[in-house]
Amino acid sequence: MKKVIFSLIFIVVSLFAKVDFSEMSTEELLAMIGYVKPANQKSFQKELEFRYPKMSDKEKTIYIKNLKKIKK
Repeated sequence: MKKVIFSLIFIVVSLFAKVDFSEMSTEELLAMIGYVKPANQKSFQKELEFRYPKMSDKEKTIYIKNLKKIKK
């Protein structure tokens, strides 16, 4: 169920040229890692770095595990 929701969110987000990542939940952002367009990558990464200190241990683990996808 969560994968379906995240997939739908991703599709909707992809339709917009400029994305405001600050309005998304941390969980949504983590689900989008590796799927953000290069034009939006810088603001996406900036938002994740801003939220990192506030993330739960589980969210930090997911973020660290997926850092390779961000740097592609």
